[in-house]
Amino acid sequence: MTTTPSPQTWFITGSSRGFGRALVEAALAAGDRVAASARRPEQLDDLVARYPDRMLALALDVTDANAARTALAAAHDHFGRLDVIVNNAGYANVSPIETTDEADFRQQFETNFWGVYNVSTAAIPILRAQGGGLLMQFSSIGGRVGGSPGIASYQAAKFAIDGFSRVLQTETAPFGVRVLLVEPSGFATDWAGSSMTVAEVPEGYEQTVGAMNSRMRQTTQGPAGDPVRAAEILVQVAKRDDLPFHLPLGVNATEMAVAHGRRTLAEDEKWAAVSRSADYAEPYPAPFPPDAPSAGA
Repeated sequence: MTTTPSPQTWFITGSSRGFGRALVEAALAAGDRVAASARRPEQLDDLVARYPDRMLALALDVTDANAARTALAAAHDHFGRLDVIVNNAGYANVSPIETTDEADFRQQFETNFWGVYNVSTAAIPILRAQGGGLLMQFSSIGGRVGGSPGIASYQAAKFAIDGFSRVLQTETAPFGVRVLLVEPSGFATDWAGSSMTVAEVPEGYEQTVGAMNSRMRQTTQGPAGDPVRAAEILVQVAKRDDLPFHLPLGVNATEMAVAHGRRTLAEDEKWAAVSRSADYAEPYPAPFPPDAPSAGA
């Protein structure tokens, strides 16, 4: 006999557009309840009018830790519990590390990492007290593979979210709290649209940052990913008992994750004898792999 999952209550950041908006709509369509937060919650008025009993719009700037605690408390008071916390809010600006304004680099990190930290730490006491819940952290496939020119602050924050979430998962598992890291590739959202500031590409960076900018902003086909499909997938995943820790979304994300895993394993195996030889009890010296000119030589 198949049982129908009970309705869940969601708290979603960055809900006014893109992935956040799609996820709010998918959760509501599944019969769930949603506390949707955004810098401009009035952009969610149409959903509040359509689902007055199951939709709550809240103002939240995720870089404000006190505001995060207040918003989560308000959502919990309104609905009585919170089952899924989604850290979706984030943005990227494009410029080389060398010429990026430090204040801009830091501000991106404030939203993309510290926003996740603020909401997660505000949610943990609520989830612990009620005996569990799910923290769904939006990263990107670049947060695992890395190396995308022009978006160093954004990508560094996504790597930090991965490391932070691994520890968070270990520490909160005894309380019934689960953590899911979502790793999309390119999706048809506003991430590379009006949300993104693209600086003039300085001399010498045309083949790296310039090419990245062209791929993201000037393709006639647009991103391959459908945010509506992705949102529906995530709503279904959130109702499962068996969850991955990393969930790539999109063909590019899937293929990049698999290729990266294979490269990493091959490199670790190639250097294993040298790596092991650093311990006292291991044979030393160990033979190095055959040397070869680097790709850039």
